[in-house]
Amino acid sequence: MNDPNLSTEHDYNGSAFKPLYVTRVAVNGGSSDHGRVTGQARSADGALALELRMPEELGGDNPGPNPEQLFAAGYAACFHGALSLLARRHLLDPGPITVEATVAFGRDPSDGGYQLRAELAVTWPGVDRGTAGPLLTQAAELCPYAKMTRHGIPATINLAC
Repeated sequence: MNDPNLSTEHDYNGSAFKPLYVTRVAVNGGSSDHGRVTGQARSADGALALELRMPEELGGDNPGPNPEQLFAAGYAACFHGALSLLARRHLLDPGPITVEATVAFGRDPSDGGYQLRAELAVTWPGVDRGTAGPLLTQAAELCPYAKMTRHGIPATINLAC
């Protein structure tokens, strides 16, 4: 899964993509059950280094984070950032905003494989629904994780031997 074009301008569906940030995380080691891998996840810059574990619900001993938790954290953080930016632009205090992501891992009814489902719950004390609602809609358009959950993302898978 090494696309050398990610770090340079690349044409996706007729539009030029210019990355503002690129990161690499490698996962290795561990065992595989239920199509799930445990092991070590490490970023190229060393900022992320953790042991992935199988959740108890899937037969694991649950002593560490799993991919769904990492995805939920990234999605919630990204949406929180987008909503906070919009709040500041509208002279609203983003401090009280909480975004909670729920990610479910299960069987895909269409093919029997696996599927993720995600849901965000936003709490914004002191801001009425009439004000917050349109900003949530705008944040969903701004947040790349929200775009990904709606439309997928351009991705390549390469065998690097």
